[in-house]
Amino acid sequence: MTPDQTTWFAETFDTLVANVCRAVLGTEHTVRLAVTAMLAEGHLLLEDAPGTGKTSLAKAIAATVQGSHQRIQFTPDLLPSDVTGVTIYDQGTGKFDFHPGPVFTSVLLADEINRASPKTQSALLEVMEEGQITVDGVTHPVGRPFMVIATQNPIEQAGTYRLPEAQLDRFLMKTSLGYPDRASTVEILAGAKDRTTGLLPKITTKAVGEMADLAMSVHIDPSVLDYVARLTEATREDSQTALGASMRGGLALVRCAKVWAASQGRAFVLPDDVKGLAVPVLAHRLVLDTEAEFAGVTAVHVVERIAAAVRPPAQRVA
Repeated sequence: MTPDQTTWFAETFDTLVANVCRAVLGTEHTVRLAVTAMLAEGHLLLEDAPGTGKTSLAKAIAATVQGSHQRIQFTPDLLPSDVTGVTIYDQGTGKFDFHPGPVFTSVLLADEINRASPKTQSALLEVMEEGQITVDGVTHPVGRPFMVIATQNPIEQAGTYRLPEAQLDRFLMKTSLGYPDRASTVEILAGAKDRTTGLLPKITTKAVGEMADLAMSVHIDPSVLDYVARLTEATREDSQTALGASMRGGLALVRCAKVWAASQGRAFVLPDDVKGLAVPVLAHRLVLDTEAEFAGVTAVHVVERIAAAVRPPAQRVA
C-alpha cells in the first residue's frame, strides 16, 4: 500500500464507522469489528439479548455501502430452499427457472440462527465459505461484497439447536452489541424511531471490494505470523480446551489484523493488532473441556489468559 492509499483507507474506514454509529449508538467498538469483518470478507456472529440493535446494525452497514439487505427469521420449520432459493418448472417455456433466495444480497441478517434445524443451518455453509450457492447441480455466485450477520439469543435456549463447530468456524468473528450507555440510551429514547431511515451511502459496493483487496496487501512480518501460530497452537495445547483454534482461525486472525492495521493508517501489522483481535476471532472456535465448563470457565477467559501468557515478538525476523 502506498502512503496515499493507506491514508484513504483509514479515512474511509472512519467514515463508514461514523455513519453506521449514527444508527447504532454507543457501540463504536463493535461497529469497528463489524466493518473489519466486512472488509476482511468474513461473517459476524452476534450473541446478544433481544432488542439491542442487531437488525439496525445489518441495515446500517448495507445502507452505508450502497448495498442490499435481507433478513431471514430462522425458525424450526425453515427449509434450506427458503434460504438458498429453489428451481421451479416453467410450463410456458418448458424449462426450469432458478428463483434466488434471500442469500443473494450484500448483507444477510440470519436472525436467531440457532432456532433452525442443523439441516437448514448447513444451507449457509457453502455460501459463507465460497460465496456461491449450488442448487440442482448449478452454481450461482452471490456477488461481492457478501456478509452474513447471524444472531443468537444466549438467554432463551428452549427449542434451539446448538451451532456445530464447522458452522462456528466459518464466522470470522463473534461479538455482542450489549446495551448502550446512559447518554446514548437517552438519545435513542428521544428519537424513538428507526435510525437507519434516511442513512446515506458513503461508498459503493465496488469500493468495498477495492478496500478489501488493499487490506490484503498490508505487510505482516514473519515474526508476527509466528506470534499468530504460537497463539493458535496454545489454544490447542491448553489443558482447559478439548478443541483449539483451527488453521482457518489463524488465517482469520491474519486477515482481520491486516484490515485493523490499515484502519489505523498503517501499511504493516503490529503484534498489538493481533492481540487485540484474539478474543473476537478465536474464542468462539474453542471447545472447552467438560471439567472446565462445569467450573464456569468460558472460552473468552481461556483466550484472554493465553494472549496474556504468549509473549509477542520483540523484534522483526531478519
